[in-house]
Amino acid sequence: MKFPVPISGLKPDTMTPAPPIGMKLGVASEALASTLDRQTTIGSLWRTEGDRVRCFACGHRCLIFPGRRGICKVRFNQEGRLRVPFGYVAGVQCDPVEKKPFFHVYPGSDALTFGMMGCDFHCSYCQNWVTSQALRDEASLAAIEPATPQQIVRTGRRQGARLMVSSYNEPLITAEWAVAIFQEAKAAELACAFVSNGNATPEALDFLRPWIVAYKIDLKGFDDKRYRTLGGTLKHVIEGIRMVHERGLWLEVVTLLIPGFNDSESELRQIARFLASVSRDIPWHITAFHKDYKMTNLPNTASGQLIRAAEIGSEEGLRFVYAGNAPGSVGTLENTFCPGCRVKLIDRFGYLVREYNLTSDGKCPKCHTSIPGIWPAAGAAGVRIGQGIADYCTRLPRGVDVS
Repeated sequence: MKFPVPISGLKPDTMTPAPPIGMKLGVASEALASTLDRQTTIGSLWRTEGDRVRCFACGHRCLIFPGRRGICKVRFNQEGRLRVPFGYVAGVQCDPVEKKPFFHVYPGSDALTFGMMGCDFHCSYCQNWVTSQALRDEASLAAIEPATPQQIVRTGRRQGARLMVSSYNEPLITAEWAVAIFQEAKAAELACAFVSNGNATPEALDFLRPWIVAYKIDLKGFDDKRYRTLGGTLKHVIEGIRMVHERGLWLEVVTLLIPGFNDSESELRQIARFLASVSRDIPWHITAFHKDYKMTNLPNTASGQLIRAAEIGSEEGLRFVYAGNAPGSVGTLENTFCPGCRVKLIDRFGYLVREYNLTSDGKCPKCHTSIPGIWPAAGAAGVRIGQGIADYCTRLPRGVDVS
C-alpha cells in the first residue's frame, strides 16, 4: 500500500472541521468533539471510494461518507479526506513493562506509555473508559494535552524508560500519531510496542512493523456472540494474532478472566488450543477482573480461578502461562521457568523482578535452552532487581508531565 504522506511530515491542523460531523451529541461531548477535531491531520491508512473514504486502521474497515465519523468516532471524512487524531495525549505514564503486561520484553524496565481518545470497541468493563469511550459516552471527558513527538520522547528519556508504548485507548485508531512518536523514539534507541485489542488489518500492521518490536493483544474470549456485544468479532481478533506473529513481532496475549462471561473450561481450552496452534511460545497472561464501568453485576475473579485457567493453558501445550493482577496469591504463576529443565529463570512479585537468571544471550543457564523473548544484552546486569516493599513501591506506575 502507498501511504500518501510521510509520517515525519505530519502536523496537527488548527482549523475546526464543521461540527457535528454526522452525529447527535450531548453538550459535553459536542464540546469535546470540537476540541478533538482541531487536533487532527490527514491520515495515511485510507483510500478514496467515490466521495467516501475507506479507513484501514482497524478491522471494521469503515466506509465513511463526507461529514461522518467511523465507528471509533475520532476518524472522520472531511471533504473526501480522512482526518485522524494527531498532536495530543490524553494520558502519559511511566509504567513497569510488566504492567502492559510484557514478561518477555526487557524485564524490570520502564515503559513510557501514552494514549489518546477513542476506541473501535465499547467493552462494558473497560478500565480506561474515560478516554476510550470518548464521543460515545457523555461522561467520557478526560483532559487532553497538546504535545509533539519530540516532547514525548524527551519525557521518556528523562524518566529512564527503555520502551515507548501506545496504549490506554485503542492505539490502532491513532496509529499515525503513534508512528510519528515511534520514529523519534527509534532514533533515540528506544524500543517501541503496541498494547491493542487485536482488531487489526494487514495494512495497519505493515504500517507499524518498521517501528515496533512487540505487540500485546487482548483476547477477550472465544465466543463470537459475546465478542459482538463488545463491538468486535472473534474472527478479526484471531486473524490479528496470526498476522502479528507472522510479521515476526514479539507477541504476548492477555485474557481478562471474567466469572460468568468467559471463564468456562471449554472456552479457556479453546483459547489455549488456538494460541498453541499459532505458537506454543506465545506467553498467555490470565488476569483478574474487578467490577468496573458498566459491568458491576459479576463477581471479581478469585485467585483459584486464575490458577485453574493457567493449568488449562499448560495442559493444552503452552510453554509460558502466567496469572496476573493478584501479586503473591497465585503461587509460582508470576514466574518464568525454563520449558526444558524447569529451573526458575525469573522470579516476580507483581511488577517487581526479584531474581533474574537468564544468560546475556537469553538462554537457561542450566540446560542452555533458548528462551523466546527480547532480553537485555547485559543479562542480569541490565535488569532492575528488587526485594522488599520499598523496591515494589518504586515500580508502581507514575504520571509524568510532558514538556
